[in-house]
Amino acid sequence: MSRIGKKAVAVPQGVTANVAGQTVKVKGPKGNLEIALPDGVVVKMDKNAIAVDPRDESKRSRSQWGTARTLVNNLMTGVTKGFEENLEITGVGYRAAVQGKTLQLQLGFSHDVNYPIPEGITIATPKPTEIKITGSDKQKVGQVAAEIRGYRPPEPYKGKGIKYAGEYIFRKEGKKK
Repeated sequence: MSRIGKKAVAVPQGVTANVAGQTVKVKGPKGNLEIALPDGVVVKMDKNAIAVDPRDESKRSRSQWGTARTLVNNLMTGVTKGFEENLEITGVGYRAAVQGKTLQLQLGFSHDVNYPIPEGITIATPKPTEIKITGSDKQKVGQVAAEIRGYRPPEPYKGKGIKYAGEYIFRKEGKKK
């Protein structure tokens, strides 16, 4: 039995939800989102809540149950509060700046890295060594953060690179004489 899957997802004030078959569409103050859930689950709309149940008692249906409910909950959170990911840049001369619809990164290469900002995502740089990524789609926000981090992941000797805020970098000791 899925403890998470049993709970219905409440539809908050100011949000309109629509269930058509396996598709859930949500409209709120931060935008519109929709998701197509797998065939192993059944989605029902009850008054001000969306309930997700397994279609049958197969292992696959039961394993998709909690995941499907969490995906619907992420839609509700995304259109009301939105999602945010913070990145930190460490290293001498490493910095970031937003110019129009591109994020310009100086990461110690012989050239600047220009990252085009996708639709539905806003990137801000409060300091040259901080990147704040916000959006209503949790998957897209996480993917953009991972792509930016992938240009220069943190290295274990000096800790230089781009890391998530609060991420612990396992440090190694250098060569000894």
